[in-house]
Amino acid sequence: MGEEEKETASNYRYWVRETKADAAPLPLPKKLSPNHTDHNPNLPTLGSVWNKAGTWEEKNLNKWASDRIKELLVAIGSLEFSAGKAEISEVSKCYGDAFLVTVRNKKRVGYTYELTLKIKGEWTVKEEQKTVKAHIDIPEFSFGELDDLQMEIRLSDGKDLPQQINQDLKLFLQPIREKLLQFEQELKDR
Repeated sequence: MGEEEKETASNYRYWVRETKADAAPLPLPKKLSPNHTDHNPNLPTLGSVWNKAGTWEEKNLNKWASDRIKELLVAIGSLEFSAGKAEISEVSKCYGDAFLVTVRNKKRVGYTYELTLKIKGEWTVKEEQKTVKAHIDIPEFSFGELDDLQMEIRLSDGKDLPQQINQDLKLFLQPIREKLLQFEQELKDR
């Protein structure tokens, strides 16, 4: 190297393995069982066997939560009103996330969901029996916030129906809230 090249060359060097023969072999994965020998039975841990320290582990519960919410809400059954009755015929939209997190060996659960419920009912309007179809939209609800549950009602044939039907359908709020509180408790108990 000439004098000029020495001045422009950097003195910084980083460690590099020259050959793969110098490298240590990669560790092979091994499956752990619940009664793994390294596990200390005196320390109860939550979550997976591999997470003995209980640092952070997140479990996706979306499938279970969506199925359970649908099951609970359809089970509400029929509500009787002064001039008719209605029931939730289907949960047409159940979109969101539910999860269980183990952090520092403590279990925490949470969820955020949006719902649309199809309502089918019959009312007596001006001494005539009418079949009414409606949708109840619950734009967003999440863990611990069911006291503030909001819902919007859309009547399929809302132009010629009395406002009383809209008021009657608002009575679904309490049974829906009760079923979602039951869902929250079941989520906590998982």
